[in-house]
Parts: sequence; structure tokens; C-alpha cells
Amino acid sequence: MSAPMSVFEEMRREQKLCDALLNVAGTQFLVHKVVLCSCSPYFKALFTRWSSSDCHNFEIAHVSADIMKIIVNYAYTGVVHVTLENLLELFMVADRFNVSGISQACCQVMEQQLSPRSCIAVWWITKKYYYPQLRNNVFSFILKHFEEVVSCSEEFCHLSIEDLSSIIEKDQLNVKDEKFVFEVVIRWIEHAPQERNKHLATLLPKVRLALINPEHFTQCIQSHILLQNNCATKAILRKTIQLMLDARTRGSNISLLPTYLAQPRLPCAVLVAVGGWSGNSPTNSIEAYDNRANRWVGVANSDETPRAYHGSVFLNGSVYLIGGLDGTTPFSTTHKYDLVNHTWQEVAPMHSRRCYVSVSLLDGFIYAMGGYNGELRLDTAEKYSPEANKWTVIGCMNELRSDASSTSFNGKIYICGGFNGEQCLSTAECYDPLTNQWTIIADMGSRRSGLSIIAYANEIYAIGGISGMARLNTVEAYNPSTNTWRAMPSMRNSRSNFGIEVVEDRLYAVGGYNGFAPMRRVESFDAQTRVWSEVRHMDVPRSALSCSLVFDLPNMADYAAPHSAPPEDNPTED
Repeated sequence: MSAPMSVFEEMRREQKLCDALLNVAGTQFLVHKVVLCSCSPYFKALFTRWSSSDCHNFEIAHVSADIMKIIVNYAYTGVVHVTLENLLELFMVADRFNVSGISQACCQVMEQQLSPRSCIAVWWITKKYYYPQLRNNVFSFILKHFEEVVSCSEEFCHLSIEDLSSIIEKDQLNVKDEKFVFEVVIRWIEHAPQERNKHLATLLPKVRLALINPEHFTQCIQSHILLQNNCATKAILRKTIQLMLDARTRGSNISLLPTYLAQPRLPCAVLVAVGGWSGNSPTNSIEAYDNRANRWVGVANSDETPRAYHGSVFLNGSVYLIGGLDGTTPFSTTHKYDLVNHTWQEVAPMHSRRCYVSVSLLDGFIYAMGGYNGELRLDTAEKYSPEANKWTVIGCMNELRSDASSTSFNGKIYICGGFNGEQCLSTAECYDPLTNQWTIIADMGSRRSGLSIIAYANEIYAIGGISGMARLNTVEAYNPSTNTWRAMPSMRNSRSNFGIEVVEDRLYAVGGYNGFAPMRRVESFDAQTRVWSEVRHMDVPRSALSCSLVFDLPNMADYAAPHSAPPEDNPTED
């Protein structure tokens, strides 16, 4: 509170020089006109334009005394306490009186309290009251959490045709399978079929029907009773079938077809592959994998030094590259790529040079473990604080490890396998940051160097690598609760020194070395079906790369497959 306002507040409490009396629901508020004028154009107009200067008594209708007290206190102190109990009434009254400070405080609370259950109701509020930033943020929340919103929001079935249409037409709609969008449309129509059947022809073209599994499309969609009785939707179904046949005949990715019905949604996260060994030297190539489109997208990158056998993590909108080598010299450097501004920055270096390094992220810190410094295999480890821009040495591992792999799970770092200078390792250990101690855990079933490990489906998967005698396609999973490993389905391809990430509940093995050359091949594993499947290959063959999962970027479209403009009102026409 400024000094002049504190004086006014003291005078109000002592009822000195007050020149207005507000009568609100049986309660009276003695105030100074000039103070209320300073925070509210409504009161400025009331005191100066809608009444004479000698008028001192004012009836304020349709406001509770409790809310008026909050507004008066805010006028004098600049402080407002918004609670869930007073939020809605306070927001409406603050809007009526044009008290922008309180309105913005209410908007912040509404945004902080957004949930799948409440977001549609808040969205409706923003249609009545003009707060475009809140409206846009709420709409983005609905798109991002659409599956949860549909499952738990009581208001969903009461959306207007315009509201539902504006949601499901967006590329930003976050759905794993387009059949869910179709089911949403049917559910909305069946809530009031007599008045909503006519909207099928408007809504159905906004579903990316050609991306639905052809078998499911034939069995569950093409034969749906609501669609069979609608002439307009039959034309859409015929076009979808033709698109599916065209893609199968050409043997092409259906998402490449130039039609809205086959246009993938924007991914909520992309897998970014950085650097690696390609041909006879390291590369600085960066590619992003859009799993919704099953396509790799090249990322413009002219500034970064080619590197391989490095580590990477994504944190706060940037990918950090740690260590590695340029073909001859191991690095101690840390480079940061800002994915929003497309800029590189070199930050604090590590204490040691490390190629064949293992890197993980835990609780906002980046951990770098083991590796090779050009002379020795290392058992040392260190962690980086982005806020302090500083690396700090932590406890040493129990073994020398280069070409190992690490991951974080349930507050600890796990590292497995690697090479100690004499043999490939089957040993594994975990680090507890609370004690700064490494603890030996159960050995893997196989010796593995150049492996990849990752937390997936509540276990830690150890995949591929080289045993010292053969390159591996085998997979095993560790259960920290029982300290045991179990065999899992093998990959389709043997590989070592490859990238790994989890995108939307699927595990991806990216590139690597097959014993003859760096690979372009990528495959994914579904823990529910326990099946490995080939997906779109990278454009650049590479081993010794590093992968990160990138998410929550305002410019996610920069790293996704190209998208066309929204459809016309009648997208059944080519």
C-alpha cells in the first residue's frame, strides 16, 4: 500500500472526510469518492457524471455486503483475497464495476483451479465476460485434456453445436486415436437425437476418419445406424474408404494425403533425436518424430558442433547436450538449444570430459555419470543446476562405466551395464540423492554395453547393446520392488548405441549400430500388446545419438509434420 493510500485507509477507519455513503444490502460503507474513482471507472462515472457533486448517499443494488467490503478494501489497500467460495460472485461484480485488478486476480484463480470437470463451465463464463486471455487459456486446456474432459464433465453433453465443432476441428486437439473423436460426436448426438441428428453432416467431416484403423472403421463406423440413415454422411464415408484404398494401393503413409480427413492432429510431445555417428564421422543433424503423423521432421541446425556418444535431456523448453566427442576429442561442454527461439547457448562445463556418458534428469537437476575422458573409464558423477548454472560432483559409482545407460524412476537414478575397460558389464546400481549414495542392485540377465535403459510401464527396461560377443535384440525389465529382472519380447532388430524414449505409452528404439553400419530403422513397443512394430525410419542413419521427449512448447508445430489450413464448411469436396 502506498503512503497516500495508507493515509486514506486510516481516515476511512476513523470516518474522517468521507464524502460518500454506500448502502449495500442493509450495510453502510463510508468512503472517499476519490479513492473509489481511482480503481473503478464505474464509481468514477457514478460520482461525477450520474450524480451531482452534493450527492452523498448511493444505493448499490444486486451486490452482497461481503463482496462490497472486499471491493472497498481493495480500493484502499490494493489487496484482494480471492477464495473458491467468493470467486464467482466477486468476478461478476468486479466486472460490473470494472475493477480490473480484482477481475485479473479472479482470472488467475480460475486458471489455477482449472480441472477437466470444471473447465467447460469456466469456458462458458468467458463467453459472457470478455477476458480473451483467460478464454484462450481455458480453450487450450480443453484441447489438451479433451479425453478427461469428456469422461468427467457434466457440461460436455450440453455444448452447443458451435462449441463442439470449434473443439473437434482443431489440430491441437489431444487425442491418441481418432476413433475417440468419432465416439464423442455420436455420444453428443445421442444425448438429444431428435434435435441433433441434423448436425452429423457438420461434425463428421471434422473427424480425421481416414486415420482410424480400417478394420475398426469398417466394423464400427461405416455400419453405424446414425450414419446409415444420413445421406450427407454417406458421401463422407465413401470418400474416407477411397482415401484408405488409395493409401494401401500406393503403399504410402495415409497422413501424407492432401486432405483434411487424413490430416493428423498436432502431437502433444515429439521425440527429438540429436547428433550421433553417421557415415564416417559425427553429425549435428537434428530430427523430430511426430508420432501422430508417423513422420520425421528435419530441424534447422547450423550452429551446433557435430557430436556423438553424448547425452541429452529436455528441461524448461530447451534441450541440453552433455559431453560426447567430435571424432577425436571428448567434450566437457554443455550446450543448450532453446526450442522456442531456435538459439544455442553454451553453459557451464562439467568437471570432467565425458564421452560414452550416461545422462538423466531428476527433480530439475541434470545428472552425468561415468563415461570416458580420453584416457580412463570413469566412475565419477556430477549434477547440473540450471538455476545456478553450475555442476557439482556427487558420490562415485561402485564401478567404472562407459557406454552404460541411465534413467530416473521414483526419485532415484538407475544405471546399468556399460564397459569398464576390460569387459562388458551386467551389473547395475541406483543413486539416492537424499543420501548421495550408490547402491548395487540385481545384475541383468545379460552383459550389455551400448544398451539403452528407460523407465516404462512401472519397470526399468534394459534393451539391446552388445554383450562382448554379439549385438543384442533382447530386452529385460527390472522391478525395483522385488529387485528382480524378467525377460521381455525381443526387438525386431539387433542394435547398440541407439536412442530411446517413451511417447504416449509406447517405447521407441531409434537408430543405432547393427554391426555393419549406422541404422535409420526405428521400432516401437506397446506394453499392453507386448509387440514390437516398425515405424517410419529416420532420414539420417546414425548411431551414438541421443533422444529427448519434448513437450509443452507454444511452437510445437515447428517440430511436427506440416499441417494444412482448416477445412471449408463442406470438406466432403476435394
